[in-house]
Amino acid sequence: MTALRWIAAPLITALLLGQAHAATRAAAEPVGQPLRQLVSIEGQRENQLLGYGLVVGLNGSGDSTQVKYAGQSVNNMLKQFGVKLPDNVDAKSKNVATVMISASFPPGYRKGQTIDVTVASLGDAKSLRGGVLLLTPLRAANGEVYAISQGNVVVGGMTAQGASGSSVTINTPTAGRIPNGASIEREIESDFDQNPSVRLSLRRPHFQTATNIVDAINKRWGAIATARDGTSVEVQAPMNPTQRVAFVAQLEAMNIESGLGRPKVIFNSRTGTVVITDGVRVRPAAVSHGSLKVVISESSQVSQPNAFGQGQTQVTPNSRVSVDQGQSHMFKWAPGANLQAIIDAVNATGATPDDIMSILQALDQAGALDGELEVI
Repeated sequence: MTALRWIAAPLITALLLGQAHAATRAAAEPVGQPLRQLVSIEGQRENQLLGYGLVVGLNGSGDSTQVKYAGQSVNNMLKQFGVKLPDNVDAKSKNVATVMISASFPPGYRKGQTIDVTVASLGDAKSLRGGVLLLTPLRAANGEVYAISQGNVVVGGMTAQGASGSSVTINTPTAGRIPNGASIEREIESDFDQNPSVRLSLRRPHFQTATNIVDAINKRWGAIATARDGTSVEVQAPMNPTQRVAFVAQLEAMNIESGLGRPKVIFNSRTGTVVITDGVRVRPAAVSHGSLKVVISESSQVSQPNAFGQGQTQVTPNSRVSVDQGQSHMFKWAPGANLQAIIDAVNATGATPDDIMSILQALDQAGALDGELEVI
């Protein structure tokens, strides 16, 4: 037992010391988020591609005869295969749909690599389910062809219609994707490995964030980073391509503490969504908010004469107007009320998102709201 105790004691001590060292390392690690989430590398961005094509093989759910350019597109396609229709005659087929194809060209992709494409109906097709996209060139903003797309369209939605006209639609059957549906035919050149430095462009420009990035990089590699402004940071990088790629990978993995942005209250007037960021403060203010509801109902009264009377049947309108002022709530915020206090006070009154919009806009007009209002 003595020997066991002599052996166990150092083990327990080692475990405790290991836990203490682990806690010390965790506390010493910088708190923040990876640099790749804060910046984008100049010259390493996606490019958008767009194309116009035909989806065939639809079971009668393609474009109708009202879509004139659908028939013209089919005629042009048939001419490429030596099939010529009589003049002034458009090919009419409900198994064909005109579509637009979009894709993102990732940075650094080479010839032969494939990318996903999105296919969306351009005409009045009811569904693209079961269709096949014919060979379609994808162009960039300069008009040059960079990829060729073709394949079976995968559609996540569906629609069904009965003879009486009733129908059921699930999701969106007029849009789909083709995984690996486009092949790269032309490369987009990049100067990533040509300049002596790498420029980091902040996704959300902020002077404090740029300063934190420069300090973190210089602390680890020396004075190699400089901030041009609150939007970009220049970092000297190795000229050897392999070393530069490894260096940028280490840069992106660094944890950086981002600067605090200005507190905002964001309204989405279309959906009634209200987002209040942390840091919004309210100065001393008393708010009274109530709703006025006016309801007007219309009905008709029929006056029927006696069986042997000489009168005529008369229909007279009857209108009812009711006014409901609702319950007006009065509440007061303490000086410097934080986000939680604002939410608790407004929720206690049973206010809707529209009411919250009105209350916060009134507080902003009164100068009692420390934050920025933004309507999207």
